[in-house]
Amino acid sequence: MTRGDTLMCLTVDNRQELIRLRGIDAPGRKQPFGEHARQHLADLAHGKSATVHWTYRDHHGRIIGAVWVEPVGCPGCGHTLDIGRAQLASGMARWAQRYASQQPVEERYAYEFEESEARARRTGLWRKFKESSQAQAGQ
Repeated sequence: MTRGDTLMCLTVDNRQELIRLRGIDAPGRKQPFGEHARQHLADLAHGKSATVHWTYRDHHGRIIGAVWVEPVGCPGCGHTLDIGRAQLASGMARWAQRYASQQPVEERYAYEFEESEARARRTGLWRKFKESSQAQAGQ
């Protein structure tokens, strides 16, 4: 995991591919909450088999796509957990609205919903931003 929205996958033919999760934007490692976001992604995906749904590569050569893994609490369920959506639900990333047109419609609505729910719960980076804005308002 290089950050909370990018990970390295090993293909079935043993090639490494850098995957940028479609539709989310997580803080960088040196930004506030960046290490938490990276660690949460590692907890979700490290060492697991995955299915990647993608249609293109960006100008850096990274695959832009959705990565699905088997949930921790559901052995035998198959690849039913979208880790980008899980990052949003946990407040570890923002929905990247500027790239919404690149997402399938159902995914776009689900990602928008997960971000709004995380904001409402003030979880993850939304808690941090809320605390920061309150501190600034009190000054």
